[in-house]
Amino acid sequence: MCGFCGFVSKENTKNKKKIIKEMSDRIIHRGPDSDGYYVDENIAMGFRRLSIIDLEGGDQPLYNEDKNIVVMFNGEIYNFKELRDVLINLGHKFKTNSDTETIVHGYEEYGTNIFNKLRGMFGIIIYDKRNNTFIGARDYFGIKPVYYYNNDNLFMVGSEIKSFLSHPDFQKKLNKKVLSLYLSYGTNHMEETFFENTYKLKPGHFFIYKDGNLEIKEYHKLKYEKCDESFDYYKNLVRETIESSIEYHQISDVEVGSYLSGGVDSSYVVSKVKPDKTFTVGFEGKGFSEIEYAKDLSKHFKIKHYSKVISGDEFFEILPTVQYHSDEPSANVSTVPLYFLSKLARSKVKVVLSGEGADEMFGGYNEYNDSKYEKLYLSLPHFIRATVAGIIKYLPYFKGKNTLIKYGKNLDKRYYNKTEMFLPNEVNDVLNSKYQTNLSPFDLCKPYHDEVKKSDDVLRKMYIDLNFWLPNDILLKADKMSMANSVELRVPFLDKEVWNLSKKIPTKYFVKDGETKHIFRCIAKETIPESWSKRKKLGFPVPFGNWIKEEKYYNKVKEIFNEDFTKEFFKIDVINKMLDDHYNGILGNGKKIYTIYSFLIWYKRFFIEEN
Repeated sequence: MCGFCGFVSKENTKNKKKIIKEMSDRIIHRGPDSDGYYVDENIAMGFRRLSIIDLEGGDQPLYNEDKNIVVMFNGEIYNFKELRDVLINLGHKFKTNSDTETIVHGYEEYGTNIFNKLRGMFGIIIYDKRNNTFIGARDYFGIKPVYYYNNDNLFMVGSEIKSFLSHPDFQKKLNKKVLSLYLSYGTNHMEETFFENTYKLKPGHFFIYKDGNLEIKEYHKLKYEKCDESFDYYKNLVRETIESSIEYHQISDVEVGSYLSGGVDSSYVVSKVKPDKTFTVGFEGKGFSEIEYAKDLSKHFKIKHYSKVISGDEFFEILPTVQYHSDEPSANVSTVPLYFLSKLARSKVKVVLSGEGADEMFGGYNEYNDSKYEKLYLSLPHFIRATVAGIIKYLPYFKGKNTLIKYGKNLDKRYYNKTEMFLPNEVNDVLNSKYQTNLSPFDLCKPYHDEVKKSDDVLRKMYIDLNFWLPNDILLKADKMSMANSVELRVPFLDKEVWNLSKKIPTKYFVKDGETKHIFRCIAKETIPESWSKRKKLGFPVPFGNWIKEEKYYNKVKEIFNEDFTKEFFKIDVINKMLDDHYNGILGNGKKIYTIYSFLIWYKRFFIEEN
């Protein structure tokens, strides 16, 4: 796992060398083992390496035989040995045993078609000197990030936005239109980022930059191709395919450990890998830690386990660091324990396996499993449900009111936001007028719903999570927090071959008899204790809402809520009342408070403290 940055400019070569070195130093955490550069009259490229495969020969950049193709790469290509054999038979000559060189000769042979042949996680930049073309690509699922900046004849690309800050011509301005949508989602789902003229390359896409022109192309789209075979047929294939993927994801020249929670996903990975070391973090208090579950399973498999209990003081102290490494504000509170988990793992290993992606691949989220009463209500015509919702929303609260309102909406309005930090009608209540927009969070998600509008509800929800939430929230925090601590995180469920199977499995095998992820749980219970295979997802619950009812932490939030710069964005009286109501037990506003608090910490770090 590594990091890269680069820019196209006519700046003199000597000055470009200085700039690219400073840009690369910004992301040294992604690769503390070595650095490498390519600079000519047109372009500058910088690289930071975390050495995992071919420790001696894998330094980057890497070149083809005549050095007309330059490649830098962040990630791992798990089928590089197979591709290497094919390319050698086609006449290509390799100088190293690294997976990166497979990309070099693969591009030389296939051009941009090489991206579809790769099995792994990757952000890639390629400079083709033969036609002065700069190319970048991101993997199918968005496991590895790629950002780019395009403004005033300056084009930059990088694994992290913060590398752009070191370029003297980078115009650091807040993108005002993103804030309102962030308040709804707790993360940024737009291609535009919080920095003006700075964008995320979407998963399964690549760019071509030539002669000042930028072109974005899609090389792979995640599409379902359902085939109605028997349950046992798919069960056997799922077992074989996942086991194969886990084996591929252990390819490394350094030790591989594993994250471990009390859930079925990471537990199954551990049961197959049986690594020497597993890692877990949690918080004090009932329902805020899975450490004991993880210890028990590690003991069951005779594995050394490491854990840490995170205190409230540690949580609040690390928040500025977490927001800095996130590049954009993140209100996903689990980002913080993931930072501590990665830090714990880095004290023992360089590579860890994790269970991200199993829910999206095999239907694991609780939201996929409507109760029998909810299904019965959904069988009523929409106009009846909408009429009921329109009437009862004005009535005093009663048990079931929110459910009736929710199910009075179409699915694209009902299932667009897993977090609902602020409802769409609440955003403008806290934002100052110049940051209010007409952009709707529904509209951002709707294109994905439209692509699968003829599918069943479970499949539509899975598609939203796979294409919307997974790359823009879950995988982004996984990459940023692991790389902040110089750890390579691998996700064997998010594998090309696992997807090629998952996309064919009927949803009736994902959610069955009230059980989510049914087909996967049936496989998992063959190798892990049944209680683990049936356990519901806990995730990384954090007692933030409890903490800010304590005077010490309430005052921390209160302080930044009343700093001068906060008045630029928010209605101070409104957000203070929100905080006070929570502190006094009048309303539970923990998620909303954390969303605002995270943005303010992020903004202060990048726009006030940053020189």
